[in-house]
Amino acid sequence: MRYRLLGQTGLYVSELCLGTMTFGGKGFWEVMGGLQQEAASALVKQAFEAGVNFIDTANVYSLGESERLLGQAMHDLGLPRDELVVATKSTGIMNDKPNGRGQSRYHIMNEVDASLRRLQLDHIDLYQLHGFDPLTPLEESLGALNDVVRSGKVRYIGLCNMAAWQVMKALGISAARNWARFQSVQCYYTIAGRDVEREIVPLVEDQKLGLMVWSPLAGGLLSGKYRADDKGPAGARRATFDFPVVDKPRAFRCVDAMRPIAEKHAATVPQVALAWLLSRPAVSSVIVGVRNPQQLEDNLGSTRLTLDADDVKSLDEVSDLPPEYPGWMLAMQGKYRAAPPGMD
Repeated sequence: MRYRLLGQTGLYVSELCLGTMTFGGKGFWEVMGGLQQEAASALVKQAFEAGVNFIDTANVYSLGESERLLGQAMHDLGLPRDELVVATKSTGIMNDKPNGRGQSRYHIMNEVDASLRRLQLDHIDLYQLHGFDPLTPLEESLGALNDVVRSGKVRYIGLCNMAAWQVMKALGISAARNWARFQSVQCYYTIAGRDVEREIVPLVEDQKLGLMVWSPLAGGLLSGKYRADDKGPAGARRATFDFPVVDKPRAFRCVDAMRPIAEKHAATVPQVALAWLLSRPAVSSVIVGVRNPQQLEDNLGSTRLTLDADDVKSLDEVSDLPPEYPGWMLAMQGKYRAAPPGMD
């Protein structure tokens, strides 16, 4: 297992992060996995023993059950707290009351404390806003996050699923007020869905933010179990919950390109998909959510796979984004500065 700095911090996180959306299975979340304590603890143990020091959860996953199961697993396994980086989030709907959601100071303060209780921890290493709240002013949310950092309950803050302008606005507010700044961005990124490369990746690189990737296998579509002419094996998640949104013909072209590369390296299609993401310079850590030890072992194998230049070129070409304004205009106009004078 290799480790990478998270953004502009001195914090090293494992290049694979254990996602826990499969823990719990209350209500809507049952389709994600429904793992209970024994299975959850076994996956945490397996990941930690393989060198994974980074674990990601959220208060909304099974309405707190994922956090509770993770907290109990860490406690029962006796994992050393100073060797773990635990990340969680808030924003989603936790109850049907008016203030049971969003990014108000009221909700953030309540949910930080609730997450700490469920996780059985005295601090959270990375606390993330789980999306954008169009009602709460960013100043209010960022002020609350700054206060929980200053209190010692949270070490670093991050965000998920926001537009580039929202991220940049938040960074500007924090800089102007000398508040704790976002250190990480968590977003959907996969070889079959490279949309973040238009705006988010350039922002991450410019502002030196960490990039955490969720659903790197496009909700299982890149697992190798699916083909263009079928719906996958019985019980597959996408058969009942077709998410995240993906251009399926494009995804299957990527799978077709990955199969021979997987065969060449005696690897699997998911390992190639993960290895491609790990080869992207902006990526800090790739979150893998699994249902069983076999899936986790396969995902861990991606860290031992090194794609050669031809592999990367082939995968880049088949998955390349279609031109979109202003990207094509910026690329065309930028050519005149691509080389020193007299060298073009």
